[in-house]
Formats: sequence, C-alpha cells, structure tokens
Amino acid sequence: MEIKIVNNSTNELPFYATVGSAGMDLKANLESPVILAPMERKLISTGLKIQLPQGYEAQVRPRSGLALKHGISVLNSPGTVDSDYRGDIGVILINLSNTPFEIVPGERIAQLVIAKHEQITWIPVEALDESDRGEGGFGSTGK
Repeated sequence: MEIKIVNNSTNELPFYATVGSAGMDLKANLESPVILAPMERKLISTGLKIQLPQGYEAQVRPRSGLALKHGISVLNSPGTVDSDYRGDIGVILINLSNTPFEIVPGERIAQLVIAKHEQITWIPVEALDESDRGEGGFGSTGK
C-alpha cells in the first residue's frame, strides 16, 4: 500500500525495522529537548502529515522500551489518526515514573500501525441472540 506523506521534520520517514514489524517508530520533531516531569503529559509533534485511504486508520501506540525502562506511555493509547485528518501527527506522552524524562529531538517516541477498519450501521433490537457466555463479564471465563 502506498500512502502520501508530508515530512515537515528533519527526521527520516518512519520505516519498518524488520520484515515482521507491524509498527514504524515515530520520532519527536523538536527544536530542543523537552523535560517530561513525573505524571506530566505533553503533546509532542512528529512533523508528519499523512493521507490515508478511506477505511484505514493509523494507530499511535507506546514503544515497549520506553514504557519498561522509563515509564513513558502514550496517554490515549492507541491514538487514532482518521483517514480524513490532514494535520500534524501529535503524540500525547505521559511520564508514569517517579523521575523526570528528557525527550530529545529525533527521539523515537511512539509506534505507528496502519490498520483497516469497518464502519457499521446500528440495528436497534429488543434483545440479542443467546451465546454460551451470555452476560458473563470480567473474569467470567476463568482466572
């Protein structure tokens, strides 16, 4: 699939690191380092704009290394970039650790996954068909 992209940053375009990668790293488009204090959240620009085909979305997800090593996550994970959005892809980062974290220009801050989706039409009914699970909620299928 080919997707149009505008790169207003000095970073290279996102790319798949391996043949089996589902996501591409997004990098911070910053002029100078930014400090993210404990429990602080900030919108970090990537400098990228994309044009997705209708029926697709781009999901912005946390990077596992930043999450494990530094407690840095994407707050609205996964964030969704809709096919009709043409603005800068921003990443809402949050520091869930007890120590400040420095985000430097060009730092890999999140992953971008392109996913197909469907739009639905609701059919209002009075009851749903029965299933083996029924209305069993959280923990109803085991430990």
